[in-house]
Amino acid sequence: MALDGVIVVDKPEGISSAKAVSRVKTASGARKAGHTGTLDPAASGVLVCCLNRATRLARFFLGSDKRYRAVMRLGVETDTQDATGTIVAEGDAGRISEAAVQEALQAFRGRIRQRPPVFSALKHRGVPLYKLARRGQPVEKPAREVQIRSIEPIAVNLPEVEIEVSCSAGTYIRTLCADIGRRLGCGGHLKSLRRLESGAFSIEEAWPLDRIEEARRSRALYDRVIPMAKALRGMPARSADAGLVDQMRRGRPMTAADLEGPQSGYFKVVDAGGRLVAVLEAGAEEGRYTYCSVFAAE
Repeated sequence: MALDGVIVVDKPEGISSAKAVSRVKTASGARKAGHTGTLDPAASGVLVCCLNRATRLARFFLGSDKRYRAVMRLGVETDTQDATGTIVAEGDAGRISEAAVQEALQAFRGRIRQRPPVFSALKHRGVPLYKLARRGQPVEKPAREVQIRSIEPIAVNLPEVEIEVSCSAGTYIRTLCADIGRRLGCGGHLKSLRRLESGAFSIEEAWPLDRIEEARRSRALYDRVIPMAKALRGMPARSADAGLVDQMRRGRPMTAADLEGPQSGYFKVVDAGGRLVAVLEAGAEEGRYTYCSVFAAE
């Protein structure tokens, strides 16, 4: 049975996203698999995994917002900005009040500039930054703009602060914790991190990795795979009859007249059974569309 769709994995701490995807691929018997946004090895939570033909949809998920639950440890800075690193500085967190923490968090809401950590998967001349940093050759990338849509304290038990953060793609929560610590004047680092949401996918629908492996190639596992059309949550849809589906698979240019009215941006086309036929995008010429992906019959 072909598995073309998305499975939401609850990645455990201690393994890389690539390793988690590899284990899902083996358990499912998929020919191809990939994730839609790296989660650090020390972090747990939502990892969206695309299987087989659904790997062609990954780009539509990559820029999605994320939501995290994090524990920040004040008074200690590390070279990696998280608990896996070496302590490089210590400060006095004893004088920090809960009111000061609230004020500091407020300063990071909205659009901010953030410098990516030197221990990250970003690349410099084709080499991941973390590899260069481990060689004693750290490379600092320019600061870039990210958006913190919300940041709320969940529990303040100083020197630890538990926070929940909703943010744009590309935001580093460990860098956020380190920057908050600097603002408070005592330093800080990320102690633990759990991703609760990635785009439209949430932890409530995620399956623990060990459960996926226990259900290896079973009906229970197949039932957890979200079909491609349903995985494109929030993307406008148009239905096509059998004749139009055949024309699309032959690559005939589509117009607004073919698809019952104009569309803007990306939209998906499904057949009578609700299966994904194609993803199209409105072109520069009004009423005409370009193909992003077309899927042959199963």
